[in-house]
Amino acid sequence: AVMDYAGLAEAAAEKMGLYRRDPGGWRGCRRTSEVSVSWRPSAEFAGNVYRGEGILPASPRDVWECIKPVAGGPRTKWDQNVKDFEVVEAVSDTVSVCRTTTPSAFMRIISPREFVDVVLMKQYEDGTMLSAATNVEHPLCPPQPNFVRGFNYPCGCFCIPLPGEPDRTQLLSFFQTDLGGYLPQTVVDSFFPASIAGFYSNLTKAVKALKV
Repeated sequence: AVMDYAGLAEAAAEKMGLYRRDPGGWRGCRRTSEVSVSWRPSAEFAGNVYRGEGILPASPRDVWECIKPVAGGPRTKWDQNVKDFEVVEAVSDTVSVCRTTTPSAFMRIISPREFVDVVLMKQYEDGTMLSAATNVEHPLCPPQPNFVRGFNYPCGCFCIPLPGEPDRTQLLSFFQTDLGGYLPQTVVDSFFPASIAGFYSNLTKAVKALKV
């Protein structure tokens, strides 16, 4: 069965737009100086979708430089949840199939994971940049024996310009991930809010370092 990678990527981006416009039902679960994290039950799988929102002290271009999903990008350096990131197939200028591996986490309770996703990059008329992704299968990515295969359901990050504030960017992100394996729900429920807070904190450091 041939997967319609571009169609799946477009559908994930569409869903991100819906999440962005739908403020209802989110329950706050964690707040730091960099991000407020909220959640609601996912409509995609038997877990939660998490929403992170924060303002970063850098231009949208600099923030995008740090988060854009490209081979050899800075993400593997600053993002503690990304050990390795590779582009498996470039479907078009804006769509690619990627494999991400994650290190063990949460005091090694969570063993290394691998994710195979189709990723879409999109720019909107107001200058907002979106990176959206969802899980797919790919013939070049059979499950690896030393990783648990996890599944990202439609997820993404919006880099949103703030009118009149060229050196600040709103980052709105949605995460919904089935980590796979046999993890206690309590571990999963405490992992994601902590992980998203870490993502914003490390990204803030990375964008500050870009400016120096």
